[in-house]
Amino acid sequence: MKLIPSRNSQLLTPEIQSVRRRFERWRRNKKHRSPIPEELWASAANLASGYGLAKTARSLRLNYYSLKERIKTGRQKGCRERNADPAFVELIPQPTAAISECTMELEDRSGARMRIHVKGATTPNLTDLSDRFWRMRR
Repeated sequence: MKLIPSRNSQLLTPEIQSVRRRFERWRRNKKHRSPIPEELWASAANLASGYGLAKTARSLRLNYYSLKERIKTGRQKGCRERNADPAFVELIPQPTAAISECTMELEDRSGARMRIHVKGATTPNLTDLSDRFWRMRR
C-alpha cells in the first residue's frame, strides 16, 4: 500500500509530520484490527494539546472522538499518578476549637432536678452523668 501525500502535508509542522510518519509505518506493519499502541496515542495526545484536537486528528487520520477520549482519560490518569506519589505535602494546622458551652437540665417525675453547665474545651461524658442521676433517683 503506497500512501499519496495530501495537498495539506506541506502545511504540517515537522513535529506533526514526524508523528504522522510513525502512524503510517505502524499502519503498514500492523496486524489486521490490532489496537493503536499506547505510545502512538500518547504522541497524538501530546500534539493535540499544542496544535488542537481537530487538526491533530485530521493530520494523523484518527477518529476525533477517540482522540478526545484518550486526552481526557490521560489527564485523569495523570492526576491520579501525581496524587499517588506527592513530592511535597503541606500540613495545615487546624484552627483551635472555639470554647464549647453546654447546659443540660434533667428532671424526673418526682421533681428532682439536676442542671449541668459545662464550659471549656474538654466536655465530660454527659450521657454518663445523666445515667448516674437517673440511677440515684431510683
